[in-house]
Amino acid sequence: MKKSAVLASLLLVAGLVGFLVLPRYLASAPPVEAQASLGKPAPDFQVVDVTGEPVALSALSGKYVVLEWWNHGCPFVQALYQDGKMQAQQRAWTGRDVQWLVVCSSAPGKQGHVTPEEAIRLQTEAGGVPTRILLDPQGVLGGLYGARTTPHMFVIDPQGVLIYAGAIDDRASKNYVEQALNEAFEGRPVSEPLTVPYGCSVKYGANPDETRRSK
Repeated sequence: MKKSAVLASLLLVAGLVGFLVLPRYLASAPPVEAQASLGKPAPDFQVVDVTGEPVALSALSGKYVVLEWWNHGCPFVQALYQDGKMQAQQRAWTGRDVQWLVVCSSAPGKQGHVTPEEAIRLQTEAGGVPTRILLDPQGVLGGLYGARTTPHMFVIDPQGVLIYAGAIDDRASKNYVEQALNEAFEGRPVSEPLTVPYGCSVKYGANPDETRRSK
C-alpha cells in the first residue's frame, strides 16, 4: 500500500508540473514540423520582410546569420530591449557584417502581431538595428526552426550550418550568442551550441490539424 501511495503521489506531482510548465512553451504549436538540427545545414526559407523585399537564407550564403524571435508585447523581450542588451548585440554584430534577422511569428489576433509599419516603428523606437525584420504570421518559419519562445536565438555560419540554438543569455553575465559568434569568428567550435531558451511562448495560430480534430 505504501508503494502504491508513493507512486500515486509522484504521478500527481508529475502531472502538476507538466500542467504548469508545458503551457509556457506549448500554448500554441507551429503549423509545420521543425527541421533545424545543430551541426547540419539550416533549413532554407524565403520570407518577405517589412519593406516588401524577399529574404532567402540561400542568398545570404557566405555570411553569418542570426535569427531572433521577437514579440514586442512579451515582458522578457521588453526587458532585454529596455536594458539595451539586444540592440547592443545587433549593433555589434551587424557592424561585422552579420545578417541579424528579427522574426515575428505572432499570428493575427495574438500578442505581438504587427503590421509591417508597426514593426518598423516599434524597432525604431526601441533603437533596434537588425539587418531585416521578417513577419511570419502563419508560423511557417518558426515551425521550420522549432522556435518556441521570444526570444529564441539561432546562429548560422557562412556555410549555412546551424551552430547555435537557444537563449540569448544566461540571464546574468554570459551572452550565448555573443560567445558563439566570437568563437566561430576565431575559428573555434562553439563551446555551448545548445541552451534552453526562456521567454514567452511564440504566439502561433491554431494548427490546421488541431482545428480539424476539434470539430
